[in-house]
Amino acid sequence: MTLLQHLMPRQRSFVANAAKGAQSESPRALFWRRFRRNKPAMVSGVALALMAIMALLGYLITPDSTPWCNQQYLELATMKPGSRMRFAYIDDGREVEPCSLLHKMIYGKPLEYKAIPVYSARQTDNAWELETYTGSEPNDGEILTVSNTQLKKLEQRTFWLGTDSYGRDVLSQIMIGSRVSLSVGLIAVAIALLIGILLGSLAAYYGGWIDNVIMWFINVVWSIPTVLLVVAITFALGKGFWQVFIAVGLTMWVDVARVVRGQVLSIKEKEYIEATRAMGFRTGRIILRHILPNIVGPVIVITASNFASAILLEAGLSFLGIGVQPPMPSWGTMVKENYGQILLDSAYLAFIPGIAIMITVLIFMLLGNGVRDAMDVKSK
Repeated sequence: MTLLQHLMPRQRSFVANAAKGAQSESPRALFWRRFRRNKPAMVSGVALALMAIMALLGYLITPDSTPWCNQQYLELATMKPGSRMRFAYIDDGREVEPCSLLHKMIYGKPLEYKAIPVYSARQTDNAWELETYTGSEPNDGEILTVSNTQLKKLEQRTFWLGTDSYGRDVLSQIMIGSRVSLSVGLIAVAIALLIGILLGSLAAYYGGWIDNVIMWFINVVWSIPTVLLVVAITFALGKGFWQVFIAVGLTMWVDVARVVRGQVLSIKEKEYIEATRAMGFRTGRIILRHILPNIVGPVIVITASNFASAILLEAGLSFLGIGVQPPMPSWGTMVKENYGQILLDSAYLAFIPGIAIMITVLIFMLLGNGVRDAMDVKSK
């Protein structure tokens, strides 16, 4: 009995401190604590951050830093992943305009010297004898005699993911292609959020004939198959980089509008919203400052889902030839150019961009599920 009396005050103190800590934990801290416990979501967040850094740095870290990674060597076509080749860089008198680090990061930089794949190189007294690589056995390449001053460097290069049918580096195209996928997701989702939040909040807040008109318009757009609507808008706007962004964004706002409308309908009758009306606040302030911040959770979840859908739509449009146009690298375009290799011994050329699309979509789906679970007030 004496021992129990001794332990009970400590137990009550522990429970009180735990309850006090739970009450003092902010919603943001509670979200991050729940999110960190979700290992798949955390791994997805790290992977997305690394992908974003890779897309941002762009040509600064790609093996082929020429514009669009379009350095072609037909004699190096369909080389296996991990293949190595020696290159001779020869001064052929070309003039390349100097560019800043930022310009190179965004647009790339042409080669300062002519790059030639060589099979063998032998140095004599005043010159180099280079045998060009032909890709055949025996090699039997042309012998070039280059002076010591004209040959700038000999460099061995590794093609970690191999080369495509044009002799271009697949790894460089995958890295720059991530820019297109992430950009189309970001801009398309921004367009969808702008239109969806605006129409959904206005329909729910005002109700009446405004709600009926907006819902009629939403149902009409909803009834049209998404792919057909994207193709139709693309044909109307034309093929190109920015046209894809607009076409995908104009077809993804319906989901956002329906979710926002449902959330606003449940919130606008709350007591604190009635209090803001009684205080004479303007409608715009009530929606922006008091309603929309309370529906951020569902909007973030559907944004992650739409991000993945936008990447799939862009890849599909590029595969059909009405999306991003060559020579700009795109994962969908890479699948289109190499799907014929599936029946040959170079099937990896189609599988690699397909796996990149699959992993990126999986990252956003896991991230969206993690955010949803972390924001769920019923979860422990």
